Order: sequence, then C-alpha cells, then structure tokens
Amino acid sequence: MKKIFLLSILVFATGSIFADGHTADEKEVLKALAEYFDARNAQDWEKAVTFESKAGTYNTNSDGSFHKPVIKQSAEDWANSNQGGSLNVYYPEAVMLSKDVAFVRFYYEGMTEVSGITKPYRTRVTMTWVKENGNWVTRTQHYSAAAYGGVHISQASDFQD
Repeated sequence: MKKIFLLSILVFATGSIFADGHTADEKEVLKALAEYFDARNAQDWEKAVTFESKAGTYNTNSDGSFHKPVIKQSAEDWANSNQGGSLNVYYPEAVMLSKDVAFVRFYYEGMTEVSGITKPYRTRVTMTWVKENGNWVTRTQHYSAAAYGGVHISQASDFQD
C-alpha cells in the first residue's frame, strides 16, 4: 500500500512539470499573435494583413471612441494610418472557445508614434482569433486603456483568486 501511495504521489507531482497548460491550437494562436505584432512593429503591413480575417475585423480602440464598423484593412490602409513606434505584447493568454475559435488577452505597451508624435502607450487587449483556410487570424480586437492610476472602486472580487 505504501508503494502505491508513493508511486501515485510521484506520478501526480511530475505530471505538472511536463504540462504547460496550452493545447497545440493555443500555442499556434499565440505564435500567430506574436508574428502579427512583430509585423506591425516592423511596419510590414503586407504580412500584418495576412493575420486579419478576410471577412474583416471588428475593432474597438483604446481612445474612448465608439466601436468601429467591420473593416477589411489593406496593407495600404495600414501604411496610410501613419502608425509606428515600438510596442510589446506582455502576458499573452489563449483559451480555446471551440475547435476553430480562440479568445486571447494580453497587455500591450511601449512607445507609439502616430503622424510623427511619439507617446507612451499602455492598454489591455482582448481578441478573438478564428481558423480561416487553415490559418489563425484575428476577427475582433478590443483595446481598453490601462492607465494604472485612474479611478477604480474596489470590489470584493478584486481580492479573490
């Protein structure tokens, strides 16, 4: 009995060492996410648009404006947006909602440059990624300001795990 108990402890204790908490699809989505934002940082707009749904994307910006209508953005549209800078993805997480749909969230921060004006930028992002023609592409993007110092009224759930 003692041997079975010790063996079961060994099996359960080492199981978490080998598991990384991500399915193969979640890893693929996170890889696509990294490639998408690398292309955006490099201003490789031709590559960036390959990570956006051919049906268009539904976006909400962090500037407090209203939700945007569906947009089918081209490389030329991206180039004309005059966006640049160096922004980084932090703490990305992907969760499969179904076989071909993933929910992704992360923090996005760094220095942004729009029309020659450089400013610090920090936001929270949620995205929906879908599998289209065998590739993971973004279908929705929601950016919400993360000023870390704005008004917040604490709730009991803020302190619960």
